[in-house]
Amino acid sequence: MNPTPLSKRLSEIKTILILGLPIIIAQLSQTAIGFVDTLMAARVSAEDLAAVALGSSFWLPILLSMGGILMATTPLVAHHVGAGEEKETRVQFQQGQWIALCLTVIAIILLNNNTALLEYMDIHGSLLAKTQAYLSALSWGVPAILFYQVIRSYCEGFGKTRPIMKIGILALLCNIPLNYIFIYGKLGLPAMGGVGCGWASAIVMWIMAIASSLYISKSELFKPIKLFNQWQNPQRKPLGSILRLGIPIGFTLLIEVSMFSVIALLVARLGEVVVAAHQITISFTGMIFMLPLSIAMAITIRVGQQLGAKNREGARFTATSGLLLTGSFSVVSCSFMYLMATPIAQMYTPLTDVVVLASSLIVIAAIFQFSDAIQVVAAGALRGYKDTSVPLLVVFVAYWLIGLPSGYILGLTDLLVPAMGAAGFWYGLVIGLTVAAILLPWRLFRLAR
Repeated sequence: MNPTPLSKRLSEIKTILILGLPIIIAQLSQTAIGFVDTLMAARVSAEDLAAVALGSSFWLPILLSMGGILMATTPLVAHHVGAGEEKETRVQFQQGQWIALCLTVIAIILLNNNTALLEYMDIHGSLLAKTQAYLSALSWGVPAILFYQVIRSYCEGFGKTRPIMKIGILALLCNIPLNYIFIYGKLGLPAMGGVGCGWASAIVMWIMAIASSLYISKSELFKPIKLFNQWQNPQRKPLGSILRLGIPIGFTLLIEVSMFSVIALLVARLGEVVVAAHQITISFTGMIFMLPLSIAMAITIRVGQQLGAKNREGARFTATSGLLLTGSFSVVSCSFMYLMATPIAQMYTPLTDVVVLASSLIVIAAIFQFSDAIQVVAAGALRGYKDTSVPLLVVFVAYWLIGLPSGYILGLTDLLVPAMGAAGFWYGLVIGLTVAAILLPWRLFRLAR
């Protein structure tokens, strides 16, 4: 008996969740590492906390944009897997590692040559020295984390997300004792304060790289592919395929991250209370965002495999199922944030004035949950279709030409309404994300047809 449309839809949503839930846990583990670093550095001194925060604001855009380039491995591998050409994926794996090597050189240079930029940000004296030492320590882990990103994207192309989840949990469990050793000076080592977070993170990156290498070398699934045998020199065609897909992904992530950084700089002039409330809202919405982002990554895998199997109808069904799933989730998250805005803010701080402002910003952030979920999932499905250039253009227009200017006008000027402060920037985000949530699904449905 043929399945009913509803049962077929629920079956596809279940498949997406099976792929996506391990990714969610892996993403939350990475987020938790940053939280632990912040918490443990704060116990040393405000300056050590500031060095970690400033170093992270410099390092994360580099990591996300370069990791985004390597994420192109996922849809390319997924297409081969869907077509039953598993052995052909060795080319993507090896050429991806060549790209990772080149990106490593660039990242190390940037992390160790940043004096002019940090001084331009008015960072001087001991804070400058600590920030640079933190970044220098982190740079020792760059080869490992980029090597790991290729392995992760490769495994995800096969739909193997559970090993990545386990490695993420392992990284978090290792990060805590390593932070303790390096920050506070244990086992005969000197106390390094916030700089110790950098050394701990670098070691954790190598642990992730080694663990993932052991997995793919021992896995019965990957043994016949012989990923580390007959290593090929850089080849123009496969390198071009990865870069054509990956560079737009990297720039898209950079645009998103940089916009939030610019907003943080613009609201800084409004005082400590505003900055604190804004940061609380970003922190909480960032955690909520992990779910639709992880579902989007699962949809990339699923759509890529369907298209590799020449099943365009199946790919479209996966995309629409993913949109329905995240749309349903966003209704729940929106309602939760709206009803629990004040208790959420109180989890972060006891200061009444900060809580009042942060809860009002969380209510605004609740409004864009639906738009944010729809646009990120549509972008994930488009990656499965190997379409990344148009989404880059859409994100640039929605964020930088609409969202950020709207936020500036509403937040810091009286052109349309009396200046709204930080709330104006969050309303600007609502506007920009809504534009993206209209244009990206429109592009997706055009491709699907």
